[in-house]
Amino acid sequence: MTAPAPGTDGPSARPRATAQHYSVAPVPVSPEGYVAPGMPGAPVTGFEPAAPARRTVPRRRTALAVALSVLAMLLGGLAYGCAPLRAADSLGWLAIAPAGLVALPLGLLGGRNRLLPPLGALLAAGALLLGQLTEQLRRVHADGPGPRGLLPDALTAWRADLRLLDAAFYAIALIGGFLLTRRTAADRD
Repeated sequence: MTAPAPGTDGPSARPRATAQHYSVAPVPVSPEGYVAPGMPGAPVTGFEPAAPARRTVPRRRTALAVALSVLAMLLGGLAYGCAPLRAADSLGWLAIAPAGLVALPLGLLGGRNRLLPPLGALLAAGALLLGQLTEQLRRVHADGPGPRGLLPDALTAWRADLRLLDAAFYAIALIGGFLLTRRTAADRD
């Protein structure tokens, strides 16, 4: 029970009420089937289903990427090998160009596949090898093939022409192919 608080104005004008104490919370009085807003099972007003989400992740066309990079390896190697013969000594530093040609389709179409950067490195080195062999084939063809044939003579000339600087060119092609493939894929995502 509550007693009126004595004040300067006299007794309180509040009605006297008896305190009710419950050992268990009372069951709220609510209409049949009513669910409070925000509770599970409550109807949501103003909800319209969203349109199906558009695909935000680009499709990966790994087979197409590999096929195009092999084609780029062949074209880059032929372009590297068909350069004028008088520029052959300064041409080695262009080993990064076939690496870029190979890395572009691998990174753009293949995406972040873990196998593509090593493949890009191998294809870039293959483009450099194809370019050097094409250059030797041109030289042997210009000098006239020997009794063994055009390709065996070109391989012998290629092995005889290898220098320590060629190892640097192959390292440039390998590292360039790997890094450019990975960078192109990372920039695409």
